Amino acid sequence: MPTALEDLFTKTKAENRAVLIGFLPAGFPTQKESKAIIKAMIDGGVDAIEIGYPYSDPVMDGPVIQAASEQAIANGVGVDQVFDLLKTSVEYGVPSVVMSYWSPIEKYGAAKFAAAVSDAGGSGVVTPDLTIEESELWKSEASDKSINRIYVVAPSTSQERLPKVSSECSGFIYAASSMGVTGTRSRVSISAKSLVDRIRTTSKTPVAVGLGVSNKEQATEVASYADGVIVGSAFIKIIQEHGAGRSGLKKIKQLAAELSEGVRSAR
Repeated sequence: MPTALEDLFTKTKAENRAVLIGFLPAGFPTQKESKAIIKAMIDGGVDAIEIGYPYSDPVMDGPVIQAASEQAIANGVGVDQVFDLLKTSVEYGVPSVVMSYWSPIEKYGAAKFAAAVSDAGGSGVVTPDLTIEESELWKSEASDKSINRIYVVAPSTSQERLPKVSSECSGFIYAASSMGVTGTRSRVSISAKSLVDRIRTTSKTPVAVGLGVSNKEQATEVASYADGVIVGSAFIKIIQEHGAGRSGLKKIKQLAAELSEGVRSAR
């Protein structure tokens, strides 16, 4: 049976548009406020939620997400808050996944982790630092609980390796790039597009791009060639600058609405 995430991509494909995915670390800035932020994202038009498991050594995260994760960790956020937020997000009516580095999953127990994601109604787990060669245990436990395994593919992934990684992904393939961090926006966008094009030659699984997209124009651009657009830092920045009170939440909803409009008008 397909997960809620797979059903969403089927639906948006029929609507000829990309999926808008919002990212937030659990417990940022507090657990109660993280629930309100996710609600504001969804009210603004975000289609799916990716919940970050705050981790002390987030090798793939930019400074904005790192700072948010450190704040959550300082608040004592751990695995219980991750699953609590996942359950809340699912109850708000959108497909939801967890993003976690492998160490916390291994520490908790892979079987227990997969079961907890499934019990909360989650669709799957993004594992940014887990290689397919080290995935036997996770593959078995995730399959057992019928949840999606989402791996990250980078522009540096070789043509030979690409089909091996993409064939192990379900739900979507996470295409990583770094717009706004490396080079100019248009140049990095080209590398993201070429990565999506390369993935498409090896797999029919939807491809979502995590790029540092922060406005409607960029969302429109990425949504013109990708099946999904992942936005995290732009939402987190709003909270860091404006707090999670009425004003901050209003701005979150506003950004979500603009991004949603961008994604829907891309094709």
